Amino acid sequence: MDYKSAGVDIEAGYEAVKLMKEHVKKTMREEVLGGIGGFSGAFSLKKIKEMDDPVLLSGTDGCGTKVKIAFLMDKHDTIGIDAVAMCVNDVICAGGEPLFFLDYIACGKNEPRKIADIVKGVAEGCRMAGAALVGGETAEHPGLMPEDEYDLAGFAVGVVERKKLITGETIKPGDIIIGIASSGVHSNGYSLVRRVFPMTEENLHKYIDTLGMTLGEALLTPTKIYVKAIQSVQKAGVTIKGCSHITGGGFYENVPRMLPENTKAVIRKDSYPVQPIFKLLRESGNIAEEMMYNTFNMGIGMMLAIDPKDEKKTIDAIMAAGETAYVIGKIEKGDKGVELC
Repeated sequence: MDYKSAGVDIEAGYEAVKLMKEHVKKTMREEVLGGIGGFSGAFSLKKIKEMDDPVLLSGTDGCGTKVKIAFLMDKHDTIGIDAVAMCVNDVICAGGEPLFFLDYIACGKNEPRKIADIVKGVAEGCRMAGAALVGGETAEHPGLMPEDEYDLAGFAVGVVERKKLITGETIKPGDIIIGIASSGVHSNGYSLVRRVFPMTEENLHKYIDTLGMTLGEALLTPTKIYVKAIQSVQKAGVTIKGCSHITGGGFYENVPRMLPENTKAVIRKDSYPVQPIFKLLRESGNIAEEMMYNTFNMGIGMMLAIDPKDEKKTIDAIMAAGETAYVIGKIEKGDKGVELC
């Protein structure tokens, strides 16, 4: 008896690492010391030492049950973008620059090419965020997970000058809210999504005119990474007073996280276009509107609170970074929370 007969193929692990190296190389920053394969990832702090008062930021997350769509579609090269996005978008919410990322893949069986495809997506997400992929772990769990399934998670580390930290403390009535468009469902609410739509290959490969693609393609569209958009706003000289990443819990849970006490966000539902996938979800699942806004991002993946005088400068900077932005609401005095109108 050996480890392979027990369900863990060490040679497959070696092959997976070999295949993923070409993707990892594309994410390297000059601060990275050594290469992939060490016991830890090394990252030089020389540049950080030049900062006046550096604050480290961290974020960790996964893709939730969105991975089930990847299994059924047998498409694994974009789910890694989601894992990175969920982490770096949280880091950039505090105004920080993502520095590096590590991933964790748990699988029932190590299939080298599938693992390499997953890491290809992780590397692409890191490239989009400007973060280095400095390491990770692939763990085979025979007997614990089905052979053809996996779970993916990771964490990011970033840095920001303390004086540039986005805390929401200076938000006041009269400020406006800028919403940056999402790419669709992103990586939250998939337990409900999978209850609404029959999770069969036939249904996922069905072309839907209103979506302009198959249902599976729409549901597997990667989460937007907002790092460059936020950095573009910062470089334009705009002070971002508050920033909210619209993830699980939708508008109702996430927007208040950036608000100080005695302020509320008043958001106009008709101020931006809601993507067709959300209409399809609501109608197909007979989901109440309030539940939609309490579960999904409803077409807005990130919100910024800014001074009204910076409206044009902010929208121009976001568009220059390749994203779409709208003025979707304002800050008013009141009990801390969100009001949709």
